[in-house]
Amino acid sequence: MNDLLIEIGTEELPPKALSKLSQAFKQGIEDGLKAANVSFASINAYAAPRRLAVILKDVIASQPDREVEKRGPAVQTAFDADGKPSKAAQGFARGCGVEVADLDRMKTDKGEWLLYKLQEKGKATVELIPEIVETSLAKLPIPKRMRWGDKDVEFVRPVHWVLMLFGSDIIDASVLGIKASNKTYGHRFHHPDSIDINNADEYVSKLQSLGFVMVDMQQRRETILKQSHALAKSLGGEAIIDEDLLQEVTALVEWPVAVAGSFDTHFLEVPKESLISSMQDHQKYFPVMDADKNLLANFITISNIESKDVSQVIEGNERVIRPRLADAAFFWNQDCKQTLASRIESLDKVVFQNKLGSLGDKSRRIASVAEKIAASLNANTEHAKRAALLSKCDLMTDMVYEFTDLQGIMGRYYALHDGEVVEVADALDEQYMPRFAGDQLPAGITGQILAISDKLDTLLGIFSIGQKPSGEKDPFALRRAALGVLRILIECKLDLDLRDLLGFCADALAEVSDAHAAIDDVISFMLERLRVYYTSQKVSIDTYDAVAALRPTRPIDFDRRIHAVNSFRKMSEAESLAAANKRISNILKKVKGDINGNIQTEYLQEAAEKNLHSSVQSLTEKVTPLFAQGDYQSALQQLAALRQPVDDFFDKVMVMTDDEQLKNNRLALLKQLSGLFLKAADLSRLQ
Repeated sequence: MNDLLIEIGTEELPPKALSKLSQAFKQGIEDGLKAANVSFASINAYAAPRRLAVILKDVIASQPDREVEKRGPAVQTAFDADGKPSKAAQGFARGCGVEVADLDRMKTDKGEWLLYKLQEKGKATVELIPEIVETSLAKLPIPKRMRWGDKDVEFVRPVHWVLMLFGSDIIDASVLGIKASNKTYGHRFHHPDSIDINNADEYVSKLQSLGFVMVDMQQRRETILKQSHALAKSLGGEAIIDEDLLQEVTALVEWPVAVAGSFDTHFLEVPKESLISSMQDHQKYFPVMDADKNLLANFITISNIESKDVSQVIEGNERVIRPRLADAAFFWNQDCKQTLASRIESLDKVVFQNKLGSLGDKSRRIASVAEKIAASLNANTEHAKRAALLSKCDLMTDMVYEFTDLQGIMGRYYALHDGEVVEVADALDEQYMPRFAGDQLPAGITGQILAISDKLDTLLGIFSIGQKPSGEKDPFALRRAALGVLRILIECKLDLDLRDLLGFCADALAEVSDAHAAIDDVISFMLERLRVYYTSQKVSIDTYDAVAALRPTRPIDFDRRIHAVNSFRKMSEAESLAAANKRISNILKKVKGDINGNIQTEYLQEAAEKNLHSSVQSLTEKVTPLFAQGDYQSALQQLAALRQPVDDFFDKVMVMTDDEQLKNNRLALLKQLSGLFLKAADLSRLQ
């Protein structure tokens, strides 16, 4: 066994794709070796802006020998009546390079066949590696490949070197038109010369000590974090490090050196989110905040060079950020010259969707829906309507045009500047919550109403024009919108019915589409999103199915049922009662025609059925008020007492008896029993 090192040296790779490319390259090599039956102890991926690499430990030197079996024609067709080989048998033997007499036979349940066994010697691993590497590189997730110079090969970036070592030996091969060697190259500025690598063990340490390259992405990430937090602390603050930006910066540098800079304090008069967006999106800087979450006039940048005169690096970065912040300040000052309300009319000039009208149309629809929802919740209808009419106005500002991720956030600032009610201003930001999985929800009731109205208008509108999501395609983010509405209704404890809410939206959409016809489809779509919501909380699929079978359209009611079934499943009686419900369901399905639900006590003959009937009647009185209150958990706990009467009934009573009156009476009893449980969930779905 030997260690295997593969490195592909390139021009700077796309930083946002580097981690994905690295993992895909590693997976491709791993899959290729496993397919070739070449074992190894471990595999690690390495990546830097100008390289992709993998190191595999203890790779076997060659494939194991293997026995290959080739099946020929059936014996009955391989020989004639005199036992002489047919042309088919002779041709098979000739193809195998032997005589017919040398062939073996294989017996199966379908007959006997000619068989040729061959001991195939395994290939040397070094012979297999080049093709495995080429295949792995060809499968990398690269949307658009490029060619360079006069070469025909294609890759995401021009390739300059290939390093391939098996043990200390160079693998004699070419990859992407480059001859493999034992040479790698260091940092573009600190050590542009080649570095000889003698074996895989010295690859990481030699590149770092001689080449000024931290080839381990995780090490670079931790170095950036450590340096940034230490620098921020020295400035009296805390570095604000977005995870996506951290990944991108990690992929941009080979030798990370954190550097702190500053800017004029008068820029702090501008809303901090716009300054942060400018620093993060345009310059890849980490902002710094104090303990009270106030932005400091400082930033941290990650340099890719250890400068002899760091002041030059600082000055250069400060010079670059100044005009960016000046732009943000200019946009803020210009935008504040107009109120949000004055921009309402301009929304009519911007198309939301060709068939659904303009942003102005959408705002007016949202206002109508928000007003009705507010009335349903006894909330302030004027606040809801005002917030809805202003909700899209910040899209017409210079700031949001430049920094699109600030929509809603800047709307809140502009509304406060205009003197709007705080509840209304906050709602302009909260309308987009939750912005991503796990994000916070709107805190204010007006924000919750606006968020629901906006998302449902989009959902029902897009469904009504026949553009619901299909497969991976979801250009209007309808899945996220549906889940957002459900989270708000459940977690903010708003007892509203989806059918009522969608009815409000359909009325508002009446001028542009027949949205009422799409309501059932949207409800089904949203209930399916609840499957995702609950499975992410470790709720079992069959628990979800048990509740979804009843199609409750009040999400908070759906949630109560889920928790009730979860609690019921932990009881000792649950398994038996779930099985009984399944049995009852199967019996009732087989009955032709309707079952009369009236039970006639004179036809209750067996002690077990009398006892079950008595228990059902008694418990019905107890649980009916609980079901009416939505206290499904207490109701199911009460119904657990039916376990013994139900078990006795099925042990001692024949339901499908020949006596029609007895049979129908027993079916009516089962129907009543099943209906009692169905007030909470379809327990027959539980596994």
